[in-house]
Amino acid sequence: MPTTSDIQITLDLRNPELDDEALEKLTQSLRREMLDLDEVKDVKRVLDPNPPAGNKALGAVLVGLLTAEVNVKNIKALFGFLSDRLGGKAITMEIEANGRKLKVTASSQQELLAAIQAAQQFVAST
Repeated sequence: MPTTSDIQITLDLRNPELDDEALEKLTQSLRREMLDLDEVKDVKRVLDPNPPAGNKALGAVLVGLLTAEVNVKNIKALFGFLSDRLGGKAITMEIEANGRKLKVTASSQQELLAAIQAAQQFVAST
């Protein structure tokens, strides 16, 4: 029986073709756009569990990583958004639902569509 609980999705946008500044701009832009989606409950930056020595910030973030929380009924809409927004860009998604995890990687539009299909099947089976 399908669940109605929330799903945690970690997006890894890190790509050797992007420098840190371009990656940070992409990460911030994607986070803002995702926060504007009604289907997404929350989007957070991923905190660095081992910040550099002498770091005075309350928590350093890892560049290129986002964690989104979405209800299972809205997952298809989120995946559609990601397909439109990130098609052709390298991305790794880790989906966690009901204690199970699935990790998929894509570096082209075709691979992203296949990864999204695999993620949708994974969510439907949890």
